[in-house]
Amino acid sequence: MTAPTDVPPPASSSVTSRDLFSSWEEQQSAYVAHRENRFQVMLDVLDLHCPGDPTVLDLACGPGSITERVLSRFPRARAVAVDHDPVLTRLARSVLARHDDRATVVECDLAHAGWSSALPGLSFDAVLTSTALHWLSPGQLLEVYTELARLLPPGSVLLNADHLRFGDDHPALRRLSASHDAAVQRAAFTDGAATWEQWWATVAHHPELAPLLPERERRFADRPPQPPAPLEFHLAALRTAGFAEVGTVWQYLDDHVVFARR
Repeated sequence: MTAPTDVPPPASSSVTSRDLFSSWEEQQSAYVAHRENRFQVMLDVLDLHCPGDPTVLDLACGPGSITERVLSRFPRARAVAVDHDPVLTRLARSVLARHDDRATVVECDLAHAGWSSALPGLSFDAVLTSTALHWLSPGQLLEVYTELARLLPPGSVLLNADHLRFGDDHPALRRLSASHDAAVQRAAFTDGAATWEQWWATVAHHPELAPLLPERERRFADRPPQPPAPLEFHLAALRTAGFAEVGTVWQYLDDHVVFARR
């Protein structure tokens, strides 16, 4: 994630949780072109699969971006949002509080087997996740998919939206995707979007969230960035885990929404 260094961070003296959430949405859109398009596709698939009142697991939820959209579009839906980041889960609880008991936020670590034991005893119609599972190693990713296959009832679906990078066998597509990412980021940062680093610098001035930063650092100290797993790995891992039907429902260059039916 490259960004200009001469753009000052946003003012933070009176920043609210809703301000931080809005800023998060803006900076994520700088790193993910057409981010709203892929959310729209995920919600459309959810609507077609289980219209009206789905129960959704928001996996590696961050500050609740998916859950906010699900509960806003489906007034009778319920969502459980899970993440290991203490800062982002605290922010998610604040942002999603307006949905009352339709939203539940749970801290759990997807990198550890048995993480689903922390979930409430619900039957999920769908699992949605966005720009998150690339933090897992290939082995951890397979374990997460396997645990989801055990958790989910037959007929439920998983939708994973993420950059799934092209490998050495697609050099032109890899180059085009990288050039497009760089152009989108330049335009967004020029227009005033916060960078990843600037967003976290603002968090450091938030009275409720700043005290959680040392714990966040401790939890992720031994988790370096992982080599990107290509689309083919995700599809194979989902089949191996026990999903009956896998494929893609959306693609823009190297950005995909992967679909799997239990």
